[in-house]
Amino acid sequence: MFSKESKVSASKKMPDYAYIRKELLRNGVTKKLLWTEYIEDCRANGEEPLMYSQFCYHIQQDEQKYRATMHVNRKSGEQIEVGWAGDPATIIDPDTGEILKSYIFVSVMTYSQYAYVEAFLDMKQRSWINAHVHMYEYFGGVARILVPDNCKTAVVHNGGWKDQQINETYQEPAEHYVTAIIPARVRAHKDKPNAEGTVGNISTWITAALRDEQFFSLAELNRAIKDKLELFNQRLFQKKEGSRRSLFLEEEKPLLAPLPAIRFELSDWKSIMDINYTSGRKLNKDLINRLATCEYISEHRNLFITGATGCGKTYMACAFGMKACKQYFNTKYVRLHDLLIDLETARTDGNYKKSHGEVCKSSCPDSG
Repeated sequence: MFSKESKVSASKKMPDYAYIRKELLRNGVTKKLLWTEYIEDCRANGEEPLMYSQFCYHIQQDEQKYRATMHVNRKSGEQIEVGWAGDPATIIDPDTGEILKSYIFVSVMTYSQYAYVEAFLDMKQRSWINAHVHMYEYFGGVARILVPDNCKTAVVHNGGWKDQQINETYQEPAEHYVTAIIPARVRAHKDKPNAEGTVGNISTWITAALRDEQFFSLAELNRAIKDKLELFNQRLFQKKEGSRRSLFLEEEKPLLAPLPAIRFELSDWKSIMDINYTSGRKLNKDLINRLATCEYISEHRNLFITGATGCGKTYMACAFGMKACKQYFNTKYVRLHDLLIDLETARTDGNYKKSHGEVCKSSCPDSG
C-alpha cells in the first residue's frame, strides 16, 4: 500500500484521468480492465507503466472491500451453475442500422471456475436449451448437478428447496443428459456464487472489453466472445497456481459423465395451457380441461375435433396427445388422410385387421 507521499518516477506514463472517469461510468468496466489496457498502450509506445497499486492510487479508487462469507468446498465435476448476464451486448443490423440487443448466457464449473459464454438474440426457451446443449459440448461432459437462475425458462415456481417446480421443457434435456436440476433459491445468490462472480468477470473481461467494437451479426459477435473466452479461461489465478483451463482439464473433466451418443434436440410440444381462448374462437375451456384428464380414453370413447381450415384442430389434437403421453397412454399422431390411405393399403395387402388393431391400441389420432 502506498502512502499519500508516494512519488512516481517522472519516466512513467501517467493515466488519462478524464478518460478513466468516463470509462468507469460504463457497465462492466473496472480499474483492472483499464489498467490492462493502459499497460498495453504503454508497451506499444515504449513507455514505462505504473504498477497496478500505483495506478489505483493515482486514480483515487478506494481499496476493494471484502465481505466475510463462509467458503463452501465444491467437489470436482459435481456441479455447473448457469444463468444470463445482466448487461446485454449489441449488434448492428447491416440492412437497417438498427441496434439489436444480444443476451449473454454464462455457465461455470463450480470447482475449476472454467466458463462457457455465448450470445443469443433472446432469452426464450429455445435459446436457453440450445445454450445448454452447446455448453455440454464445450465442456465435453456432464456434471451431476445443474444450478440455474430462477428465470421462467428454468423454473415455474420456487418456494425453497422443498417447494420447487421445474419447467417441463427444461426437464427434458436434464433427463437426456442424466443430470439433476437444483435451482438457486430466490434472492439467494450464495447458492450459485461461482456463476454470480463469473458473470461479473465476464462482464469485465469479455463484454466490456468488446465495448468499442461493432458487430453486424450474431455469429460475428460470438466469434469475438470465443476468442476472449479462451483468454479468460487461460488467465492465471492470482492466489494459486494454474488457470481455470488447466484445473478443469487436470482435475474436473476426467470426472464428468460422458455425453450421450445422440445430441439433444428440442421438440415443439403443444400444450393445453397454451390454447388461445379468445372470444372469437368460441372454445369451452371447462370442457377442454375435462378432456385433458384423459378420462374419455379410459372410458373407450372417441374424441372428434372439427372446424374450419386453420382454426387450430391439429394443435389441439397434439395437445391432447401430449396429455395422454404424460398419463402413460400409448399415443400415435397420424393425419386422417394418411390414416385412410394406410388402412386401404393394408386392406389390399391383406393386413387390414393387423393395422386396424395397431391403430386401436393408440389414442388421439388427428381428425383434421
